[in-house]
Amino acid sequence: MGSANLSQDTLAEQLLELAIKSGAEVAEVYQSRSLSRPVFFEANRLKQLETSQSEGTALRLWRNGCPGLAVAYGSVDPQVMVKKALALSQLNQPETVELNSSSGKSYPDLGESVPVQKLIDWGKEAIAIVRDVYPDVLCTSDWECDVENTRLINSKGLDCHYTDTTLSCYMAAEWVRGDDFLSVADGQTQRNELNPDKVAHQILQRLNWAQENVYTPSGRLPVLFTSKAADMLWGTVQAALNGKQVLEKASPWAERLGQPIVAPTLTLYQDPQAGPYSCPFDDEGNPSKSLIFIENGILRHFYSDRTTGRQLNTGSTGNGFRPGLGSYPTPGLFNFLIQPGTASLQELIQDMDEGLIVDQILGESGGISGDFSINIDLGYLVKKGQIIGRVKDTMIAGNVYTALKQITKIGGDADWNGPCYTPSLIVEGLSTTGKNS
Repeated sequence: MGSANLSQDTLAEQLLELAIKSGAEVAEVYQSRSLSRPVFFEANRLKQLETSQSEGTALRLWRNGCPGLAVAYGSVDPQVMVKKALALSQLNQPETVELNSSSGKSYPDLGESVPVQKLIDWGKEAIAIVRDVYPDVLCTSDWECDVENTRLINSKGLDCHYTDTTLSCYMAAEWVRGDDFLSVADGQTQRNELNPDKVAHQILQRLNWAQENVYTPSGRLPVLFTSKAADMLWGTVQAALNGKQVLEKASPWAERLGQPIVAPTLTLYQDPQAGPYSCPFDDEGNPSKSLIFIENGILRHFYSDRTTGRQLNTGSTGNGFRPGLGSYPTPGLFNFLIQPGTASLQELIQDMDEGLIVDQILGESGGISGDFSINIDLGYLVKKGQIIGRVKDTMIAGNVYTALKQITKIGGDADWNGPCYTPSLIVEGLSTTGKNS
């Protein structure tokens, strides 16, 4: 299921030709095909194997400067699709046509598929490692190989396509001790190969830390967010860097380019070549590019699609993505990286006199406002550089923008949490409350 499959498919050319013949000035076709083969384990045993396929086509055209968008899943009737897009264009106001012309670039396929048996073997290996130490634990996991095929072609000569093969896994270990229930989870997303040993030992480390339950101190404490939990800070940052939010003056950083906005230890960027979320081009056909958003605490760039870039007079940064097949491109990120430090997670812990480790959370950050109040799903109390046990029924609260100025240490243990590559970090002075306090 390589990208050649879509490039050899003539449906896109048929749609473009028919759209132009029917009165459209310009047209664009976006095609996506995916094949997923997940393997599921439940209660320590292989439960089921699945194969799922999906195929979608989006036609966007402009007639008399007015846009129309039609979407179809599975088989497509070109006549019906063009007719629907033209009808919708009559309901819209004229707009600037934002289409890329031919770039002359070709893009290699990314990643390699693995057989289902390999996924099964990885799952069995990870479960065996955990249960060898904790035989009473119940493990649930899924291991998956996803192949996604993308093609974007328009009437101005653009034709770009590639296939992205990604491997991912998620594993949770449930440990019941009397009326105490503990769930520890971890996962990976990679290309070419997964590491079940690493996933299993991450879970074992957390189970070892949770041997004892301890009381939560109340007040303002240093909080160490592991690489798994630190992602809750970055959602707000990504929203504040969005060019659309800048245009609407919703971002508190809209007028702060060139100024320090966070701790000087922070450098945040995107890299189209990095990790399993690399991306050769956006959904408008612009080649994706390396871009530093914040450098040593100083705001350098926002990200934008073609429309937003034109309105900001910055041009596109190669970040025009469709939230769904039936959506217009809007500013979005393919990956987001936080430059790691050098300290190991253990060294960060040893540097804490008293504080909390947050490893899993319930709820989300407060969006672009930055305010958050979250329950700790899995956390630990540190005293004099040692983990003394697990905390329960505990909340932390604060504001992301304030917290980013209070980061005192950044770890060297960066890992992918979805498309965000983040290390562990310590934030000073977050408000902490627990039921026992």
